[in-house]
Amino acid sequence: MRICVYGAGAMGTSLGAGLVRENPGLACDFVTRNAAHVEALNARGADLIGGSAQVCVRVHALLPAEMKGEYDVIFLATKQRENAGIAAFLRPYLKEDGALVTVQNGLPETGLAETFGADMVYGCALGWGAELVSPGVVKLSSEGELCLALGAYGTGDKLKGLQTLLSSAFTVTVGDLAEIRYSKLVVNAAFSTLSAISGLTFGALSRKYKKQAIGLMRETVAVARAAGCRRLVQNGHDILKFAQSPFAGLMLPVAMKAHRDIRSGMLRDLEAGRRCDVDFVAGAVVREGHKMGIPCPRLERAVALVHDIENGFAEIAPESLALLEEI
Repeated sequence: MRICVYGAGAMGTSLGAGLVRENPGLACDFVTRNAAHVEALNARGADLIGGSAQVCVRVHALLPAEMKGEYDVIFLATKQRENAGIAAFLRPYLKEDGALVTVQNGLPETGLAETFGADMVYGCALGWGAELVSPGVVKLSSEGELCLALGAYGTGDKLKGLQTLLSSAFTVTVGDLAEIRYSKLVVNAAFSTLSAISGLTFGALSRKYKKQAIGLMRETVAVARAAGCRRLVQNGHDILKFAQSPFAGLMLPVAMKAHRDIRSGMLRDLEAGRRCDVDFVAGAVVREGHKMGIPCPRLERAVALVHDIENGFAEIAPESLALLEEI
């Protein structure tokens, strides 16, 4: 089997390194436009630190222009802003009976299916956080075992084989793709967005800004219900029940304990002066809500706040979260 991790940043590198470590001899290309990261990966390997990991894995990395041949599986781990162009670029590199597995957040499968066809597209939600701290070095910011959830957008002919591959390195749950996606969106649309606005970790948000977090979570749950989701399982708990509980505020810091040190990737993008993926995370929930007639005023305001920060009209600060209360 020949596989590719396209977009081998923090999350992609941690995913690929786990697979290579547990499958010696696996033909896996780590592809990224970050030339310094490519050089470091090839020279020293993928160095995973923090969380439950402290390993260095020898890997093979290259730039997109250096890709050759076809792959059985491509794991897509890029930001979503350029998905249409990336999909067109990758299509010739995926075998006709191959699988495109997106590990992006949000709801990316529909757009990718326009290029690859529904039956080639699979969605995978990674249950850990990671940060690229220097070329070749990835810090895991979640505690405990590395878990992921996998689902098929189309018929799912490759689902069993993908489960076998991923289960060699991670704890894998296979299920309904919509429920998998919204299970993670409930957390990401709330915490990743609030982290981008405030500059705070998920743990700090769960302790000090429970009202804002739970408000965004409940709007996402309402959209998930309208989309037909019956259960939204995270760490063995049903978020549908959790988000509606009158004790959600008390339970939130405990529920987020394993992820308390995470600072969202959107925050790191903003700090670096880049536009972030808020339109494809919280914004994706808002768009789906509009389609189904579900109002999402807090999520809309949160997305607008992130754009204000991008455009220099607001600052990354905990005080900016007070603007969400204007609704």
